[in-house]
Amino acid sequence: MIDLYTFTTPNGRKPAIMLEEVGLAYNPIKIDIRKGDQFSPEFVAINPNSKIPAIVDKETGITVFESGAILIYLAEKTGQFLPTDTAQRIKVIEWLMFQMASVGPMFGQLGHFRNYAPEKIPYAIERYEKETLRLFGVLDGELGKQEFIAGEYSIADIATYPWVAAYEYLGVTLDNHPNLKRWVETMKNRPAVQKGMAVLAE
Repeated sequence: MIDLYTFTTPNGRKPAIMLEEVGLAYNPIKIDIRKGDQFSPEFVAINPNSKIPAIVDKETGITVFESGAILIYLAEKTGQFLPTDTAQRIKVIEWLMFQMASVGPMFGQLGHFRNYAPEKIPYAIERYEKETLRLFGVLDGELGKQEFIAGEYSIADIATYPWVAAYEYLGVTLDNHPNLKRWVETMKNRPAVQKGMAVLAE
């Protein structure tokens, strides 16, 4: 059994999708970031950075925080969605890092300034929307070559989907990126993705 400490954010949904895909038993534990649960001493002991998600693998006693690290850990534990061939493995990790370093932070900033900032700052909204659309273009280009981001279905897709699926919340459209739009529909129709996206949904 794996304890999954999470919330209904794109980052929080990544490991839930992965756990559903690989079929591991898990116990979702809500860390309500709106109430500051992530700063409790109990959770800080699991993740000193006070961010969701995190897991505790009760079989191995291993604790993992950072969503990308969790995906790699679960892929290696189960032998799924991360190739063993060096070239293919690095390609998947490249695109996982692309999500971690670019897609998540940039989309997150756009969501913040468009929906949460107490003051509407046009410069910030325009800056992050422009970068979000640029990243859409990068993904669209790759998905014009193959069905999934790194070729075969992988943790790169699992990491990226919850962020791209939030496009309406971000106030942008997929209409100008047909390959990305097709991929979103493909991902949305996977049963494990549907179950993972619904974990702890209110």
